[in-house]
Amino acid sequence: MADADAAGSPADAASGLDSLAESAVLRPLRTGNAFEDTVERLLQTVRLGIVAPGEALPAERDLAARFEVSRDTLREAIRSLAEAGYLVSRRGRYGGTFVVDVLPPAADTVAPTAAELDDALGLREILEVGAARAAASRDLSAGERSLLWKRLGESAAASLDDHRRLDSRLHLTIGELAGLPSLVELLAENRMRVNGYLDGIPFLIPNLEHSNHQHEAVVAAILTGDADAAAAAMSEHLRGTAALLRGFLR
Repeated sequence: MADADAAGSPADAASGLDSLAESAVLRPLRTGNAFEDTVERLLQTVRLGIVAPGEALPAERDLAARFEVSRDTLREAIRSLAEAGYLVSRRGRYGGTFVVDVLPPAADTVAPTAAELDDALGLREILEVGAARAAASRDLSAGERSLLWKRLGESAAASLDDHRRLDSRLHLTIGELAGLPSLVELLAENRMRVNGYLDGIPFLIPNLEHSNHQHEAVVAAILTGDADAAAAAMSEHLRGTAALLRGFLR
């Protein structure tokens, strides 16, 4: 990908973005989900019209400094959004990273309202963080421990076509290990709703790789009986997914 640092157009764009909206979006990110949060902020920059179709993003070094992320993380986010059809990189004297002239069409499904999305994601946070904490607090049997390891391995090895199903199965297994049958019903209903929203956004390979590492942290905490760590790891994982959903669907 061509670096925007030396280009005239990106520099002009950066200087022309001095606004409250720019300051609100191009601000330091939270820690823990740097890639996902960077994608969300870049999408907000595009969807709010802070950088219009056909215009250049600010220089990489400026964006990385404002987000307080590494340039490698920023480049991964830009590359993923280019693959998803939102950005394009151009080489040469006036090269850089530009918003495409025509943004990708909306998903076939009706996008949720902000309130609907917040409701689904807020409920998911309560249910799944609680499930992880409860599972870690139980004295799991050998069979239960083996099942959790199996579900983790299946999710990590899943193809893109099978990812959603196997990822859901891992999360539902954690719910089952909480030992509360009614919780599993709520988790399944909420997961169907969230999956419907996830089907409206593209798969981003760096996010899938990051999710696999986060899954490992959740499972490790459950198997060692560290309830606080399990809850914290699950919460961080869910925030990454929420960042992408809000970025693409709002």
